[in-house]
Amino acid sequence: MQDNMKTILKIPFVRLASLVSLLCVLCASVVNSPAQEFKTLKGGIEYAEVRREFSGKAVNVNLLRLDLRKVRLDVHHAMDAAIGTEKTSSIAARHGAFAAINAGFFRLDKSEFAGDSSNVLMVDGKLLSEPANDRIQLGILNLRRGSNVFLTRSSVSLHVACGRSCGLSVFGINRERRKDDVVIYTGEFGKITPAGTDVTEVVIVDDHNIAFVQEEGGKTPIPPSGFVISACGLHRSFLETITDRQRKVLLREVWTRLPKPLATDRRGLDMVAGVPQLIKNGKIDITWELEKSTKAFVETRHPRTAVAKLKDGKFLMITADGRSESSAGIDLYDLAAYLLSLGATDAMNLDGGGSTTMFVDGKVVNKPSDKEGERKVSDAILITPRKKK
Repeated sequence: MQDNMKTILKIPFVRLASLVSLLCVLCASVVNSPAQEFKTLKGGIEYAEVRREFSGKAVNVNLLRLDLRKVRLDVHHAMDAAIGTEKTSSIAARHGAFAAINAGFFRLDKSEFAGDSSNVLMVDGKLLSEPANDRIQLGILNLRRGSNVFLTRSSVSLHVACGRSCGLSVFGINRERRKDDVVIYTGEFGKITPAGTDVTEVVIVDDHNIAFVQEEGGKTPIPPSGFVISACGLHRSFLETITDRQRKVLLREVWTRLPKPLATDRRGLDMVAGVPQLIKNGKIDITWELEKSTKAFVETRHPRTAVAKLKDGKFLMITADGRSESSAGIDLYDLAAYLLSLGATDAMNLDGGGSTTMFVDGKVVNKPSDKEGERKVSDAILITPRKKK
C-alpha cells in the first residue's frame, strides 16, 4: 500500500487531476448513461441536454449526435463572405439548416476586418483564409452516400506564377496587410481592397489575365470572376515587373497533409480550424504547445464548443455553458475526459467563450454567456438532413 501511494504521489499534478476527472466522469456515466438521454429529432440527428459535475462544479451541456449517412455538414461564413460577423442562428436560418454550432476563431473588434477567420477557412473548395500555427483543422467532404469528416493539420503554399522563371510567394488571403506582405483578395472580401500606402495591386480576371494595375493607395476594385494581388514594401517590384511583361498570371496552391485525392482536387471540401486537439486515436492528447496556445487557455473554465468522431462512426457536437451561476464552464482536461467517456476517438476544441452557441430546430438551445445574448461570429457548422432517395 505504501509503495502504491508513493507511485501516485509521483504523478504530475495536472495528469493526476485529469485522471481523477476521467474516473469521475466514467463513474457518472455508469450511473446515468448519456446514451439514455439522447432523443431522436430527425433521421440521423439525436439531441441531449445534460447537467454534469466537473471538478466540483455543475455544468450544462448540450449534445448533438449525428449519423453522417443521413445528414450533411457544411461550413458557412457570416453573410457568405470572408469578412464580417453574424449570429450562428442567422447563418443556419439563411441556409435552411436544422441545427448548427459556432465554429472557428476569428478577429473580434470593430475594424473593417472584424470577422476575419484567424486560421484556415475553406468553403466548397475555395480557400478564403490561410492556415497558420499548425492548428488542428476539421475537414468535411459531402459525398453521395454520406459526409466524410477528418481532423488534420494541413498547410498550403500559395504562389503567384508568371512564366517559368518568375514567381512570388503569397502570405495571406482576404486579411489585413502587414509590412512587406503579399495578400490575395477575392470577391468574398468585398468590392474593393483595403486602403494602404506603399502598395501595388494587380487585378487578375478569368483566372490568369492582367486587367488593371493600381500603383498606390489600394482601394482597387475586386472582380467577381478573379482576384487582386496586393503587394507592399519589398515585394512591390515583382508586380511592376510582371505588368511590364504583360504575361499571364497563375495562382497555385500546393497542399500538404491533406488526404491524397483532396490535395489535388478540393471540390466540395469545407475546412475550419480550432485550437487545440483534444483526443487522437482514442487517447487524450491536448496539443496546446504545438498549436501555440497557452496553458491558461486550457486550464481555465470557459464556455466551450467542440466536435468529436465516435467509435461507432457517428459525429458528436458539444457545447458547455459557463460564466454564470447555473453553469461554471469547463477546462479542456475535463472536456477531453468527458468526450473520451462518450466514445470519442478523435476530438478538437472550437471557438468558445461568448461565441459558444448551439442552434436546434429553430432556436438556440444553450445559454450564450454574453450579457447581450447570442454573439455574432465569423462562421458556423450547419447540419441538414439528407433527402431520402
